[in-house]
Amino acid sequence: MHIRSFENYQPKLAERVYVDPMASIIGQVILAADSSVWPMAVLRGDLNTIKIGARSNLQDGSVLHVVPDYEYCHGGLKVVLGDDVTIGHGVILHGCTVGDRCLIGMNSTVLDGAVIEDEVIVGANSLVPPKKALKKGFLYFGNPLKEVRELKPIEIEQIKYNAALYVELKNRFLCEQK
Repeated sequence: MHIRSFENYQPKLAERVYVDPMASIIGQVILAADSSVWPMAVLRGDLNTIKIGARSNLQDGSVLHVVPDYEYCHGGLKVVLGDDVTIGHGVILHGCTVGDRCLIGMNSTVLDGAVIEDEVIVGANSLVPPKKALKKGFLYFGNPLKEVRELKPIEIEQIKYNAALYVELKNRFLCEQK
């Protein structure tokens, strides 16, 4: 496991967190209970904070980074993920906020200041531009990003199921480490 401090900031991991040995967690990173970080994911909290909610998972090759406090961005921009969030393979999150029960599809990019409300699906290979707000309960897709339609109740249930599946999977990996 590559978990390391940076300038006196030590990552904080709650109970039952799984971080794959091939992932990197650096600096001001907070992982809530039952969250998981998979191979080759990088959470670089060197210039600001990254906060991951309970039961959220960051899949292989995802990259999370932040924006510092500076003249053109007072306070900087953190990365904040809510609970029960699935971040697909190869996703880039930079200085953005993702609400509860969201799924960000594989190889998507979410840029500075974007806010994704609860219960949103961002389709694979999508680009969420800076400062874009995605409203609750919708599917978004594309580059440029477009609102496609309202989510069906079964799709919201699938988001919850996927988060629960990753909690179960990370528990199996934790058992292997003992």
